[in-house]
Amino acid sequence: MNFKRFAKQATVVTLSTAILLGAGESLTYAKEKDSRDHNESYGISHMTRSDMYKMIEQQNDPRYTVPQFDESKIKNITSAKGYDELGKLINLDVWDTWPLQNADGTVANYNGYQIVFGLAGDPDRGWDTFIYMFYKKIGDTGIDSWKNAGRVFKDSDKFKSDDQVLRDQAEEWSGSATFTEDGKVRLFYTNRQGWDPANNFFGKQTLTTAQVNVSEQGSNTLKVDGIEDHKSIFDGDKKIYQTVEQAFGNGDYSDNHTLRDPHYIEENGHKYLVFEANTGTETGYQGEESLFNKAYYGTSESFFQNEKSKLLQSSKKDLAQISNGALGIIEINDDYTLKRVMKPLVTSNTVTDEIERPNIFKKDGKWYLFTSSRGSKMTIDGIDNEDIYLLGYVSNSLTGTYKPLNKTGLVLHHDLDPYDVTWNYAHFAIPQEGSDNTVVTSYMTNRGYFEDHKSTFAPSFQLNIKGDKTSVVKNSILEQGQVTVK
Repeated sequence: MNFKRFAKQATVVTLSTAILLGAGESLTYAKEKDSRDHNESYGISHMTRSDMYKMIEQQNDPRYTVPQFDESKIKNITSAKGYDELGKLINLDVWDTWPLQNADGTVANYNGYQIVFGLAGDPDRGWDTFIYMFYKKIGDTGIDSWKNAGRVFKDSDKFKSDDQVLRDQAEEWSGSATFTEDGKVRLFYTNRQGWDPANNFFGKQTLTTAQVNVSEQGSNTLKVDGIEDHKSIFDGDKKIYQTVEQAFGNGDYSDNHTLRDPHYIEENGHKYLVFEANTGTETGYQGEESLFNKAYYGTSESFFQNEKSKLLQSSKKDLAQISNGALGIIEINDDYTLKRVMKPLVTSNTVTDEIERPNIFKKDGKWYLFTSSRGSKMTIDGIDNEDIYLLGYVSNSLTGTYKPLNKTGLVLHHDLDPYDVTWNYAHFAIPQEGSDNTVVTSYMTNRGYFEDHKSTFAPSFQLNIKGDKTSVVKNSILEQGQVTVK
């Protein structure tokens, strides 16, 4: 149905009175019904405005609170070194990281090593974002155990293909990595192009893959021996997932386009990527008409009408109507090319445009889906710019329906000052074989905020998962960057 054609029809307003029993007074409010009102889920699970308001009430619950870390014990990653534009050896910031995983999400054993890929770059150049490979011997602990194999890709790698999207790459953004059955390392990441609107470059993000060749050099040393099969997979299709041209092609750059963070999974012999995106024209597109969709609000008719009325008059209205975040999914072939575009697993229409770093795995017959988000990107009164979240959803099948964990979706929260050294983000839950506890990793310390403190591996900690409930395990803080309990 095309709801735009109703845009100029008259609004019907009805009044109702709610009696506050025992208070000796009544409250009158406007319940606005509009001909544009509709209730369309598009067959997709939604992060609703009602859940977000209820989530605020849970934020101080210790079960969902990121543990407090001891600032005096936080260390930079000693091996995180690289070169600046002048060829000088410098200490790098390291932020989003992800381990080399088996198909079930557990951490892979690569010939006695654990491998972590991560974004790293010059603290003084915010656009310096490339993927490095870190590794350590299994059994070693402590942040100083992690060694640095250097950048995964050479600057020249993107020119070895006829893939024009690759050739125009400016940065490498987050993704995932899987240890294949034949013993290969397969990396998935986000190719980000540059920003030059005059020449039709809008920072396009493309899901991309490559085989990373790794070898052991002498004792306790791994080396990246180059890459193979480097290719683009997906950058949107307009109908199910918004393309960058849809977002910015009209010359309006106020939107926040996302198509990134590919996370690899397998199910019944099929291969999939789950990723961050925005909805397309057939899955609940952005625009003012989205503010009239009850499916995005949840709960009762009265909540829908009152919240809609408030939002339409709010300073957050413009942001809400372009908020169409999605946790998307595609099926890929055995050669890692696109096979099938599928409808999103969860969307965040009217709530936020940005639900990052989707992470999904199967446990006890259920699929658990997690995503990081920032309060500064949300449109909910009572959620502040400093609020940081890990949100989670559970389903009996890969494609849904997904229900919020802990009734609202709240899994982790903190509201630290961004200038606190222990500020952390990009939480990533790693399943542990035979355990209800996962290990949560993240990065700590904002880029370029301190002279001596670089962005670094945060201390890990454990998160317990049972059914549709999660909780932070008390006294479970681990070493910085630790990816397994044992």
